[in-house]
Amino acid sequence: MEQFKNYINGEWVAPVSGEYFKNISPANQTDIIGDFPLSGQADVDNAVKAANEAFKTWKRMPAPKRGDILRIAGDIFTRRKKELGRVMTREMGKPTFETEGDVQEAIDTAYYAASETRRLFGNTAPSEMENKVNMTFRVPIGVCGIITAWNFPVAVPSWKILPALAAGNTVVFKPSKDAPQSGVVMAEILEEAGVPAGVFNLVLGTGRMGNMLVEHPDINLIGFTGSTDIGFKIGEICGRTNKICSLEMGGKNAQIVMPDANFDLAIEGVLWGAFGTTGQRCTATSRLIIHKDCYDEVLDMLTKRTVKLKLGDGLVEGTEVGPVIHETSLKNVDNYVKIALEEGGRLVCGGKRATGGDLDKGCFYEPTIVADVTRDKRLFNEEVFGPLLCVSKAESFEDSIEMQNHCDFGLSSSIYTRNVNQAFAAMRDIEAGITYINAPTIGAEAHMPFGGVKGTGNGHREGGTTVFDIFTEWKTVYVDFSDELQRAQIDNY
Repeated sequence: MEQFKNYINGEWVAPVSGEYFKNISPANQTDIIGDFPLSGQADVDNAVKAANEAFKTWKRMPAPKRGDILRIAGDIFTRRKKELGRVMTREMGKPTFETEGDVQEAIDTAYYAASETRRLFGNTAPSEMENKVNMTFRVPIGVCGIITAWNFPVAVPSWKILPALAAGNTVVFKPSKDAPQSGVVMAEILEEAGVPAGVFNLVLGTGRMGNMLVEHPDINLIGFTGSTDIGFKIGEICGRTNKICSLEMGGKNAQIVMPDANFDLAIEGVLWGAFGTTGQRCTATSRLIIHKDCYDEVLDMLTKRTVKLKLGDGLVEGTEVGPVIHETSLKNVDNYVKIALEEGGRLVCGGKRATGGDLDKGCFYEPTIVADVTRDKRLFNEEVFGPLLCVSKAESFEDSIEMQNHCDFGLSSSIYTRNVNQAFAAMRDIEAGITYINAPTIGAEAHMPFGGVKGTGNGHREGGTTVFDIFTEWKTVYVDFSDELQRAQIDNY
C-alpha cells in the first residue's frame, strides 16, 4: 500500500509521530487508497516555522514574478487535469466529469490570480497640505492557515491558496482527511511550478490538527470552508487571538419555480442542483419551492426524471450520481428522511440506501424527494449534505420569497420565471450572497465574488478581486517633501 508524506519547507517528510490513517474510497469500501500522515503538533510547528521564514523573501518578490509562477501552475493543472480528476473521484466519489470541472476551477483561478498580480492597485488622494502626497498599498498579511472540506478538494483550496500566494502570503494547508491525496497532487503541482521552499506547506491529518493551526500563535490568518458548527468555533478562537478569519460555511439553498417558467429548464436545473455531487455542495439545491398553480405538474415531471438517474462508481462512464462520502453521511441522510416523514412530509421517491451489484460495496443513497414540507419543519431549515430534496408549495410570488428567506443560511438562491419584474424583485429581496435567474443554485464562476450572508459566512467573498480583501491589508503612506512640520487637521483646525 502506498504511503504518502507531508510537504514541509520544500521536502516530502514523514509525520514526526510515524502514525498514519487510511483513506478509503466511498464507492468501494474495499479499495484502500493509501496511508496518509496522522500529523500532530510537531508537524504543524515545523510547517509554520518554514512558512514564517519563507515569508521574509516571498513578500519581497515582485508580485508579477509571483504571478509568473502561478501561471506555470495553471499550465501544470491543465496537463494533469484528467489524472487529478480520477484521483479525486476515487477518494471522494463524484463522477469524473465533475472532478475534471473541479480541476478546471483551479486552472481558471491560477490564471486569474496570476493576472491580478499586475492589478494589486492602491489609491492616491490629494493631501490637504502643500508638498505632500497621500497613497495606499495592498500588503500581504503573513502565514495563512487554510482548512478546507472534501467535496471540492482542489477547486475550493485553489480559491484561497492561489490568491494568498499571489498577494505575497505563505501557506500551511490542511485538506480534509477524506480527500488528502488531492492535496498531495496540489503540492506536487506547486512544487513543479517553482513555488520556493516554505512558501506552500501541506500537513495531512484529522480534524484535531486543524485546531492546532487555528490556535497557533504564528499563523496570522485562517481561511476555512466547512461546516457551520466548526466555523463558529474557529471564529470564536480567531476573535480571542485577534486573527483574521474568513469563514465559508453551510447553506440551505432554494430554487423557486413560478407558473410562467420554462418547466423543462427548471427541472434540468433542480436535477443538477440537487443531485450533482450527490447533493454534497454548500450551494446544492436543498429546497425546491414551487408556486401552487404548477406544484403538481412540476413535481410529477421532476419525479419521473429523478428515478432514472444512474447511480454508480464515478470512475465508470455513464454514472450520473456517485456515493456519499462515508457511512456516517449515509446514516445522516437516512435519519433526515425519517425525521421529515415523521413531521408530515410525503416521500415521493428514494428514501433508502441504494443496493444491488457494485452498489453494495459503497455508500450509495437513492436520490430522494420529500414533498409537502412546510417552513416550520427541520428538513426545510437544516442542511443535510446529501441527495435529499425538500419540496414545498408557495401560495404566491411574495410567499415564495418569504419561504426562501425563512432559513438561517444565505449562500445561493435561484428563481425560474419569464416575468422580468418578478426576476428583479427576487434579485432585490432574496437574502443570499448569490442569486441565479433561470439557472440552478450551483455554478459559480472563478472571477466573480463567492460567499453568503447570515449563518453562511462572516462577510468575506472569495473569487474575483474581492478575494484580495481577505489576503491583503491596507497600508497608508504619507510623503511630505515640504521641508517643514505640517500639522494635519486634528492638530490644525
